[in-house]
Amino acid sequence: MSDDTPDATPRLWTGDTGRLHDQSRRALLRLLQGPYLSGRAQPQLWSALVADEATIRSRLHELFLDLVIDHVDEFAFTRKVRTGEVDVPQALRSERLTFADTVMLLVLRQLLLAAATDSRVIVDQEEVFERLAVYRDGDESTYRRNLNAAWTRMKNRFRVLHDVGEDRVEISPVVKFLIDEDRVRALTQVYAQIAGEAGAGPAAEPEPDEPIEGGDDA
Repeated sequence: MSDDTPDATPRLWTGDTGRLHDQSRRALLRLLQGPYLSGRAQPQLWSALVADEATIRSRLHELFLDLVIDHVDEFAFTRKVRTGEVDVPQALRSERLTFADTVMLLVLRQLLLAAATDSRVIVDQEEVFERLAVYRDGDESTYRRNLNAAWTRMKNRFRVLHDVGEDRVEISPVVKFLIDEDRVRALTQVYAQIAGEAGAGPAAEPEPDEPIEGGDDA
């Protein structure tokens, strides 16, 4: 879709020096805004991304960002380049997650991976909340308030849950990429200890994690 020859440069306004076509620029912008670009939700941007993947990846590399793209489930997002060859600056704002956010992401990831790979994963709110009950600390009203706040952030801010009915949601496949395997193992060990100590009194919460990167409207 892109072409580096001068005659084919798509000028969108007077003085425009960009070399990507309109939809490809919008796809690049959506990736930078975060948290991800969905082919199901934005098919035109997805088509532009696929057509111009090499050029968009190059543009992101100039910002020390890597493109992660899943052609099967049709979603893509950016993350900081991971390399020991150079000192990579932080290009995107990292989202600080609460304890409730992180354990909810872990549970959603478990539910997603346990399901058949070719099927949509639909759960209800109470099913997820019941799985999180082992991490309860404090009074019932505070516990419920924290879970409700995390549930709302999963839907509205991180966009990893999509409403399909009353209190029922579909888990986005992007969840399995938000926390890498090493982090999952480390967090699982910490949270298993917390769950085991729940009956012995309040447990110290670990530092909030930062697995999601994106713009302010992520």
